[in-house]
Amino acid sequence: MFRELRRKKQELSIEDSIAILRHSTSGVLALLGDNAYPYAVPISYVYDDSRLYFHGAKSGHKTDAIQNHPKASFCVIDQDNVIPEEYTTCFRSVIVFGKIRILENEAEKEKAIWTLASKYYPDAADAERQKAIEKDWKPLCMMELSIEHISGKEAIELVRAKREVFPAPNA
Repeated sequence: MFRELRRKKQELSIEDSIAILRHSTSGVLALLGDNAYPYAVPISYVYDDSRLYFHGAKSGHKTDAIQNHPKASFCVIDQDNVIPEEYTTCFRSVIVFGKIRILENEAEKEKAIWTLASKYYPDAADAERQKAIEKDWKPLCMMELSIEHISGKEAIELVRAKREVFPAPNA
């Protein structure tokens, strides 16, 4: 159903891809927008148990697109170091595909916002976090992307550098 990575040597493991999703703080959510044009929006997120959670307003282009077409992709760029003299970059990125929905159930919505808030302000006291969540609860919209496929890739230069540090057995 999903395409295989063409350059298999550059493919990241699922574990490495998930690690990138866990520690990165923003990515680009791609949806099918108005008049069947792609709509890609930079957004903060949190990864939790094969799902991504996002927050936003209850109305707007993003929520309309989600309600009209539940399929989505999300891209995170973990590294992108330009090497001018080689006309290339040393990149590492992850793309996920899945179905996205707006959380209507209050308990699901609350769990998702707590997970998101904990990622972005891990040292906050629960009472402080609760106060911030309550302040913005009424206009808050939480979205959940259930991941169906993950694809991670890195520049061949990074693959080669790993081989130099960790040579293959019998090499």
